[in-house]
Amino acid sequence: MELSSIFSSITDVEFGEQVDLTSYSTFKLKARGDLLIVKSLPALQKSVEALTKHQTPYTVLGLGANQIIKSQPDSLYLKLELPLASDILAKCQSSYLLPASILLNQLTSHAIKYGLKGWEVFTGIPATLGGAVCMNAGTSLGEIASLVKKVYIVKSSGELYELEVKPEHFEYRSNLFLSQGDVIYAVEMIHNGEDAKISDLIKEYLQNRRASQPLDKRTCGCIFKNYIVEEKTCRAGHYIDIVGLKGLTFDGMRVSPVHGNFFENVDGATDRDVMALINMVRDELKLQFGVEFEKEVKL
Repeated sequence: MELSSIFSSITDVEFGEQVDLTSYSTFKLKARGDLLIVKSLPALQKSVEALTKHQTPYTVLGLGANQIIKSQPDSLYLKLELPLASDILAKCQSSYLLPASILLNQLTSHAIKYGLKGWEVFTGIPATLGGAVCMNAGTSLGEIASLVKKVYIVKSSGELYELEVKPEHFEYRSNLFLSQGDVIYAVEMIHNGEDAKISDLIKEYLQNRRASQPLDKRTCGCIFKNYIVEEKTCRAGHYIDIVGLKGLTFDGMRVSPVHGNFFENVDGATDRDVMALINMVRDELKLQFGVEFEKEVKL
């Protein structure tokens, strides 16, 4: 059965075949693929169940940051646009039950307004909440795992599942609780109290990020994970700078002259251009330092 006929019977979804996906990622890569936009929890359950039943692979698409979007003829991208209760961010609360599709910059604005301690850790990260939790996003200020109390998941069967989160459920830039086909649809977040100094800390950190990262370019955030050995962090961008690879270009993709761990789409790049440049940089780093840096960006 055609996917279009399957989704035509499900309310609160939009389905398109071989959609231009360029605008659905911060990298703005040239790509086409089937796209399913889901706007309610019942629709998500029915959609995931149908995709599993018809053995159609799917990739959850958040803001499209930290993701290399590529043309996929035999699978689709699933994007959430779930409703946000109008009063959830109207006041300071001890915990927040939030849809996975909410953007982190909305939460950062809330943190600035109320001085929420802990929420500074995701300052400046371009992501949805679900995507950030999935990869345990973070900055030099900390990781989002420290703020997650519970995650709400739709299993590949369409069943609902709740997980009370513990530190052992996460590791550096990854989670240990999602299985193939699982979709986070909501997250309960906490904070560590209120502190008026948090607002200034967030604003200062944002200024530093703007000065040291190419935030006005078409990027996907950091390409490589930092290498951690004996509790010491070897920053990928620092080593890329030492080797002199800033500005290295392959077709439409360039290593940022501003920050070595960012790649910039400068001329209609595709996923192949990204992977080619990743392999070139990674091979050179291994040759020079004997260290193979792992990709942070997801395929």
